[in-house]
Amino acid sequence: MVRLPVGIPVVALLASVAAFGPGLMPPSASRFTSPLPVVSDTLVSPPVLVNVSRVPHTVEVNLTAGPSRIALLPGHVTDAFAYNGSVPGPTLDVREGDKVIIHFTNNLAEKTTIHWHGLHIPADMDGSPLRPVGAGKRYDYVFTIPKGTAGTYWYHPHPDVRTGYQIAKGLYGGIIVRDANDPLPATLPEKLLILSDNRFHPDGSPDMAAPGTSQGQADEENGREGNVLFVNGQVMPILPIRSGEVQRWRVINVAAARIYRLAIPGQTMLHVGGDGGLFERPVDVKDFLLANSERVELLVKGAAAPGARSVLQTLPYDRYDFHTRPTDWETPRDLLTLQYSDLPATTPVVIPQTLRHVAALDTSHVSARREIILSQGLINGKMMNMHRVDVTSRLNTIEIWQIENVVTMDHPFHLHGFQFQVLDRDGVPEPFVSWKDVVNVKKHETVRFAVRFDDFPGQWMFHCHILDHEDHGMMGILEVRPPLPRGKK
Repeated sequence: MVRLPVGIPVVALLASVAAFGPGLMPPSASRFTSPLPVVSDTLVSPPVLVNVSRVPHTVEVNLTAGPSRIALLPGHVTDAFAYNGSVPGPTLDVREGDKVIIHFTNNLAEKTTIHWHGLHIPADMDGSPLRPVGAGKRYDYVFTIPKGTAGTYWYHPHPDVRTGYQIAKGLYGGIIVRDANDPLPATLPEKLLILSDNRFHPDGSPDMAAPGTSQGQADEENGREGNVLFVNGQVMPILPIRSGEVQRWRVINVAAARIYRLAIPGQTMLHVGGDGGLFERPVDVKDFLLANSERVELLVKGAAAPGARSVLQTLPYDRYDFHTRPTDWETPRDLLTLQYSDLPATTPVVIPQTLRHVAALDTSHVSARREIILSQGLINGKMMNMHRVDVTSRLNTIEIWQIENVVTMDHPFHLHGFQFQVLDRDGVPEPFVSWKDVVNVKKHETVRFAVRFDDFPGQWMFHCHILDHEDHGMMGILEVRPPLPRGKK
């Protein structure tokens, strides 16, 4: 990755990367297919949850999970699950400091939860498998969005052993937390891109392989990947862009196991944020990995000529065990088409030199150092036990967790409730400080991160976010307890 000189127009920034080598050169016209007629935007954004509250700084919404007849696969209406009747579910759009009230109704014939992935909220609001909502039952999720957490998050079911099934049936949605003083220009067109995949029977119903079959064994090993890739529930939608225009993309990977290696061939993107919001400074990238459940914020420039087109792709990435690696893993896959209008190039915008200050956690005095060993289906040699606490920590402490992957496939590690800062990978320091709640631990890699348990006592989950692994017991329980009385150790 190459750090950008910031504080100057984006057009100049992206043009200047030629100095860093041909791999980062802006695209020439020959890198794109021949111009197409201008077409309308086919990328459909999920609806936004309607705020029914009239109280200032309060967002009150109604959210229902229930059976629905929907075409998960275009052209094939099937029995599915949906939040408020849509897949993806409606977006929860809030601001820092808002009090959020979600009146949740479970109209499914089975228990479920809603996990507010990445949000720093009380344990009884987290939606973990420890607090299921029974079939036909209701539950009010009530919490306040902390200051400093503006970013892109998502919500999904998290019932014990059924998370992968319920997400595959259609239960997932996005969350946007906004900063009233967002440093990025408000004039930037904003796009929410929810990436997913699925596998289907000929009738369009999700194909969930039976345990013990060859496909079921591959899913249990690799995690279930689908051969159909979606953006906002659509296959290869068209996103219009104007030459010179800069768009702000919020991208969420809700796939059960697929890791996306995102790229727009022939050009670079500005990587401005991750799981926990904006970085301190933009970073110029030509491609990057987005593990399942991670989020990213990008500034994407219309770098081609009017009337041209390009594509957003996921490039090959080998996350798999050799024995169960798919035969087509080396094939790039197109996700959406960027269609350029016939209008002349627009005036560039200016990006701030500093987006926000991200202070590093002080690790000179830590209360504990944890070692978490990820093997195939196990954490520290154990399967999940809902009645066992695996790690006990104290409020107002900083700990260092060392996550070691001892097997030949990647494991994305997720900690509920608390954001952390990655310190190093295999001893190599992270290039800059950022906030995360998911870190992809590559095969035979060791990652260290620092985490501060700054409030909210209770029990929290940590797990591999490959949903098949999670459902088969690759999960543990962290209990955060109040501080010890003064003088006690």
